[in-house]
Amino acid sequence: MTFTAEIDIMPQKALLDPQGKAVSSSMTNIGLAEISGVRIGKHISLQVEAASEEAAKAKVEEACKKLLANQITESFEFVIAQN
Repeated sequence: MTFTAEIDIMPQKALLDPQGKAVSSSMTNIGLAEISGVRIGKHISLQVEAASEEAAKAKVEEACKKLLANQITESFEFVIAQN
């Protein structure tokens, strides 16, 4: 079976997010002062061939831990859907 994984990778909440800080600071300049606390991350979509949803989840988690996310500075979450 083929599954689609939608993965969100974000900086750890305890760490500074320089991109998010820069965008937050710029909101006032474009007339959007009511927007703050911007955090910028990555969104990854991928296809997984697996026998079950549980197996697909295990493969995606392994990919995130080994390659897609830096676990020291980033956190990740994902959802799986069967195609």
